[in-house]
Formats: sequence, structure tokens, C-alpha cells
Amino acid sequence: MSKLHTNKPGYHGTGSVEVAPPARPGEGPTRRCYLSKDGLVTQPFEGIDTVHDVIEYAARTHGNRKSLGWRDVVNIVEEEKEVKKVVDGKEVTEKKKWKFFELSDYKYITFIELKEAISEVARALVHLGVTKDDVFNVYAQTSPNWQLMAHACASISTPIATAYDTLGEDGLAHSLNEPECVGLFTNAELLPTLHRVLAKTPTVKYVVFDGEPTQAIVDDLHSVRETIQVFSLNKLRELGKTQSIDILASRRPKADDIALIMYTSGSTGAPKGVTITHSNLIASVGSVKVLLGHHLTYEDTYLAYLPLAHVLEYIVEMIMLFVGMPIGYGRVKTLTDASVRNCKGDIGAFRPSIMVGVPAVWETIRKGILNNVHAAGSVKKTLFNGAMAAKKKNLPVLAKLADTVVLAGVRAATGGRLRIALSGGAAISRETQEFLTTALVLVLQGYGMTESCGMCAILPPELMRYGSVGVPVPSIEVKLLDVPDAGYLSTNNPQQGEVCIRGPSVVKGYYKRPDLNEDENIFTKDGWLRTGDVGQWNSDGTLSLIDRLKNLIKLASGEYIALERLEAIFKSCNLVGNICVHATQEAKQPMAIIIPHEAHLRNALQAKDIDATRDLATLCKDPVVQELVLKGCNAIGKKNGFKAMELLQAVVLTPDEWTPESGLVTAAQKIQRAKIAKTFKSQIDEVYKHS
Repeated sequence: MSKLHTNKPGYHGTGSVEVAPPARPGEGPTRRCYLSKDGLVTQPFEGIDTVHDVIEYAARTHGNRKSLGWRDVVNIVEEEKEVKKVVDGKEVTEKKKWKFFELSDYKYITFIELKEAISEVARALVHLGVTKDDVFNVYAQTSPNWQLMAHACASISTPIATAYDTLGEDGLAHSLNEPECVGLFTNAELLPTLHRVLAKTPTVKYVVFDGEPTQAIVDDLHSVRETIQVFSLNKLRELGKTQSIDILASRRPKADDIALIMYTSGSTGAPKGVTITHSNLIASVGSVKVLLGHHLTYEDTYLAYLPLAHVLEYIVEMIMLFVGMPIGYGRVKTLTDASVRNCKGDIGAFRPSIMVGVPAVWETIRKGILNNVHAAGSVKKTLFNGAMAAKKKNLPVLAKLADTVVLAGVRAATGGRLRIALSGGAAISRETQEFLTTALVLVLQGYGMTESCGMCAILPPELMRYGSVGVPVPSIEVKLLDVPDAGYLSTNNPQQGEVCIRGPSVVKGYYKRPDLNEDENIFTKDGWLRTGDVGQWNSDGTLSLIDRLKNLIKLASGEYIALERLEAIFKSCNLVGNICVHATQEAKQPMAIIIPHEAHLRNALQAKDIDATRDLATLCKDPVVQELVLKGCNAIGKKNGFKAMELLQAVVLTPDEWTPESGLVTAAQKIQRAKIAKTFKSQIDEVYKHS
């Protein structure tokens, strides 16, 4: 197990403690983090009440330290590659063009410069007439400019509505129209999408962009309505510099003001706008300071690349600003050396010590390491496997040798400084968590939702264990509610039930959705939020997630299976790139739609002397290949103790990536179960027809 020099053994006591007995039959006791047993955390300390206070504090405290870093695009390199395809049974070669970025070294602004830039944007917005009652939309990729706009709005009590930069026209129109946005900030490359929806979003008056659009697209925006004003972010800052700083004094936010209307990525139905107040966010910052503050040091650096429209990234970056940690911005497409030219990828160039990711990111990293090991030949593969075994068994001399000689090369690929990684957004498989913790970095799990500012529980390094999402964060208390149908009861040993949360980090409701806000299946009268997740208390005071209510399916046998849990385990099979497990009530077993991991699939086929040169679409249709993937998945299932009814009956293989654009995953990379089932309906029907 990785040991951290910042660890404080014994600091978290018994993990969590019972603070109130069950209020009524059918539920468990209320538990809190050991560190907040005498009262939930509401702020980091006196005087920090709003998001703007965090910026003021950071400038005062961290001054001329580096705050936000970015890389400029120096050049776009085009490369032509030959791709083999089978058309009408014949192999043909096509030429495809691929684009790669060449990027500059990281450039930075200090905390003082950040505060000044935010003030410039804020003064310009006030001058233009943006009020406290207006809502400003941020529809842009993660970058320092996203933060400038968001914090400028926060500093003048103007809520922002968030929109993922991968949103299509309908989603963008919804996030502009429901809050009646007065304006929005976006990137030059997204202006064409905006142009197509502007006529349907009548309240929008101000468009602010970064990057370099063509004059034609700017003219097109102006032509939609006479009232539309278009500014580059630099022009807006120039305008702000001409305004007196005094105009901001009367616009400072209060703790109970809405800071964000954060639209969930919507794995079911239209996205819901979660209304998050300044006090919700500040409680969350205070909570992490208490729970993990000693691990967040001046020597650390944080790599930011997840969408800031996702609450997990938003709150983590606010915490890093608070503690004075430099944030380096990257892009998913330029993280590794393989995806750039004439420069290092973002991880190698920035050399972070702390990263946050969703399970899909960690699965990709694990499979990338394994692929490199396989490509290096049998000797290096044997060395690597031996090193991993020595570290897992913690054999003193061998483990140190494995670390310095064999695994140091793996760590070098991520810059060599990575020491803490947090996985959130969905369940990570034990295989992946254990593999990366052994080979690369301590991978901790967290659990949260937009409605709790991204946090319900976090696993501190001192309590490291597999299969747990950690202890309740110090600003939230937790109780478990019985789910009798599925046998999850607070009287079980260990206690199990639906996770309910309450506390200063938990929001009061959704924007313009009284139907949901008054629904006691979501918000109870005594202040609890029902999460829909099924949890279990462990003997060490930590919480594990074991199910999701809406993904529980009753099979023909009358027994329930948990689709999300099965996916998390099957995804750790090397042959799987992405997976959606599907079942009907008439089925005896589930089946799965799988995008194979191409490199690992071809390696496995070669090892079995099966023709691996065919294109992926052809391989996906081959029953022999399908059987290989099915057996690989079920072997992992058996290893994890799956019952016969949890193993896969069949697999459908598809060569096509699932993207937010295709509608088959959300912007946060969560699968759109209903849409996938509809897309592959004929193949699914075929599987169950023969069962």
C-alpha cells in the first residue's frame, strides 16, 4: 500500500460515529464523520462566507504564487495514415487525416493577477447592465477563462448556469431558456452551435467568447437580433479596466444567494438545474479542509481537465484555489505524449502530484500501461508482473527494488510526481483501483452528486481500503433507509439501505421544478435528500455503495441484479473498452453490449492464432470473437464471486465509440442506458429470442 509523507495516523478516529438513533422503524441511525461528531462543518473559518471570499482570501494569502496555468496552441500538425477496411468482403486501404496539437510550455497567472482579472470582468458586466436577478451561462471547455467568467459573476451576485461544451443544440437551448439567461461565455469553436440556437433563445443579449473566430461568424451572431452585443473576453476586460472599482461594493454576494444553476448531465430525461448557494459551496470547501487539508500542500500541483460544468471538477478547483495549489489546465485530447507532436502531453509537461478522474479515465490509463508492457516483449512483461506481485505482497527488499527499477518507468509516463488520485462520478472496479495503487499512485474513491456539491463521502489515505467510498464528509450526515423488496435493511449485519443525506453542503432543490422539490421521494419533510443509491456501513466506519435503485432489475427467477455494479466489474476485463449490461424481467441472466478494447483484443486473438488483421467491425461480428469476450468477462465475474444469474448470457460487440454527440453517453461519460437499449434493440431481441 502506498504510504504518504502527509499521512496523520489516527487523525480520523473511528471513521464515522452514530449521532442519533433511528427516528422511525425502517431506517438506520444517523451517522457523521468522526471529525464532525459535535457539529457539521459550515465554512473553512470565520469570514469565508461566499465564493468571492475564497478569491479575496487566496489573493491575500497566496499572493504571487502561481494560480492558474495553461498552454497555447503553437501549431496544428496534420498526419495522413493508411487505414484498412473490409468493404463488400474485400480489403481496401483508405487514407485518413489526423490532427495533433503542438503546445507551448505552461504559462501562469498569480493569485493577485487572478483577482484583478476577475474584477475587470465583473466591472464590465455591471457596466453593461447585468443585474443580480439575471443569469449568465457558461458554455465552454475547462480553462482559466471559464473560471474568470464564473468568479466574475459570483463576485456581483449573478448566478451562472452551466452547460457542457459537448451539448447539442437542444441541450444548449434548454440551459439558456429555462433560466432566461441574459448572456453567455463560450469558445470561438462553439460559436457556430450557438448561432444555430440564438433565434430560439430570446433573452440572450450578451455573447462573450475567447479564441479567434472568423469575422463572418461574429457578423452572423449580430444579425440574429439587433439587441445582441458580442465581445471577446479581452475586449470585455479592457472595458472593465475603465470602470471604477467602487461599482462592485453594492453587488457583493450573501451566503444564501444562488451561485450556480448546475445542469446535471441528464442520464434520464431533460437535464435538471440544481440550485447551489454560496453557503453550500463554502461548507464543502470547509469540509475538505477538515478531512484532507493536511494532504494539500504548497509542494503539490493539480492537473485540471474534467468538465468544469461537472460539480466534481468545479468544487475541487475551488478547494485548490483556497489552499494555494497551482492548477494546470489540460485537455482530454492532449493529456498523453501520444496525442501531441513536438512537445510533451499535458501530464508530462505539468507533472501533477494530484489528479481527479472518473472511472473511464483510470480504466484507460490501466489498459494503456498493460498495452505498453505487452508491446515491450516477454522479458519486460515477466519483470513487470514480478514487480507487481512483490509490491502487493509487500516483500521489503523486493518491493523497494520493484518500485525503483521496474515501476519507476510507469510513473515517469505521468510526470513522476503523482501521489494522490481521487476517483469519483461512478464506481471504480477493485482490479483497476488495486492495479493503479500498486503500479502508479494511491487511488482513493469518493462519492457525491451535484445535489451535494459533488461530495457525500471521501476515503482519506489514512483509511485506505478497497471497495469503500470512505467516510461521510464533515458537512454531511448520513442515514440508511430500508429497501424491503431487494432485502436491503438497516437491521442487516452489516447495515444496508438507501443512502439519505442532510447538511450544509446539500441543496434545497431544483431550478423551476416544484414537482421535484415537493416530491417526498426526493426531498423529505425533515430535510433529508434521498440519493437513490444503496449503501452499506463497514466495521471501520466507512461506507460502501452496493447498488443503485433505478438500476435494480428483477430477473425471471424473482431475484434482483444490480446493473451498475456488474458493469464496474466487467469493465476491468482487458478486452472491454466500454460496456452496458442489459436485462429484462423475462431473462434468466443479463447480456451486455460491449465496445472492445481494440489493442488488447488483437493481442488476445494473436495469442490464440486467430486472424487479428481484420478490421474491428468484422471482428465484432465473428462468433468466435464474441465467445472470447464473453468468456473473458465471465472469468472476471467468477473471480469476483458473481452468482450464476449475474454472469453474462451473451455479448453484442460494436466497433463504434459512444460519445455525448451520439447521445449514448452523457458529457460526464455515464452511459445512457435507455438510448443504448433502443439503438441495439434488434441484437438484444435476437439474444433473448434464443434463451
